[in-house]
Amino acid sequence: MPQRIEQIKHWLETDLQASIQHFEPASNDASFRRYFRVSFKQSIFDQPAGQSFIVMDAPPEKEDITSFIEIASSLESTGVNVPHLYAINQSSGFILMFDLGNMAYLSLFDSLKTSESGMEKIDKLYSDAMSALVIMQLGMKKKPGLDLPDYDSLRLKTEMELLPDWYIKVHCQKNLTDEDHIVLEQAMVRLISSAEEQPQVFVHRDYHSRNLMNYQEHNPGIIDFQDAVMGPITYDLVSLLRDSYISWPEEKIYEWVEQYRQMLLREELLQDDDRELFIRWFDWMGIQRQLKVVGIFCRLNYRDGKSNYLNDIPQTLTYLFKVCARYPEFEALLKMLTQLDSSLSEASEQAIGSSR
Repeated sequence: MPQRIEQIKHWLETDLQASIQHFEPASNDASFRRYFRVSFKQSIFDQPAGQSFIVMDAPPEKEDITSFIEIASSLESTGVNVPHLYAINQSSGFILMFDLGNMAYLSLFDSLKTSESGMEKIDKLYSDAMSALVIMQLGMKKKPGLDLPDYDSLRLKTEMELLPDWYIKVHCQKNLTDEDHIVLEQAMVRLISSAEEQPQVFVHRDYHSRNLMNYQEHNPGIIDFQDAVMGPITYDLVSLLRDSYISWPEEKIYEWVEQYRQMLLREELLQDDDRELFIRWFDWMGIQRQLKVVGIFCRLNYRDGKSNYLNDIPQTLTYLFKVCARYPEFEALLKMLTQLDSSLSEASEQAIGSSR
């Protein structure tokens, strides 16, 4: 790591001829990317001296920044607030970009939930986020030169298989029976079918409170979009509203779902005015995402040594249990999941009880 930092500084000071004033870590990511906040002693790229920038460090042997560059450019042209890229060193995996600040939605939520007028401000934050999502979905439809992969059945299934591979086998140290395999396979088939019958749009894939930055003008700032695909219209909405890092009352979540559905109808991104169908799409998309996310959190711990993600598994499983309990199609899946870890039995019973 020290060697990479020296390489970044050499690039900034030699290639960009910028004299560094301040350099510090900004954040890490669930991948191999790291971010640093830097300022310079002189004006650079028409920004005043002392203005902060973000440097992305993506080791080329671990990360390919090509998609990040292409998607950033396309998203910026739609009008949403993504970081402008000032300088790129693709061979080394460095990018100097605009700094959207360090006030993530999640940080605001923690303070607003306890304030008297907090819910009104939270509603505004979610309204801004959903409006930006619709702008992305509309604008990226008109980018035929951007070849994003499809969120197809193979990709959806591969993601869900992270649950048995990492949560069940590694974390719970259990082996699935033949009957369990059948239950899981049947659930996957239903979830994939639901995802594929939805309108297919631009999907950010991690559109949640840690990747949305509160911005005084042109809110929100949007980051971490490099894994974007073309996929189901409810996927990013699930990421946003059934966020593994923050929870809201179910009635509030469905109020936001309806607000977003009306936005889609106005912009003709959704053709059929069928509220019940849209809620099912949203709920079932959530099951798919939560199966994947639990597996990813376990993989981040056991493979990558990032143990903090284990703290977010109970919240993710609570979403999963609640939604599965509402649909007879997933009764067998719910039974199988709640038997895996005895420590979750009480939490699962509470989640199931509150959903009925």
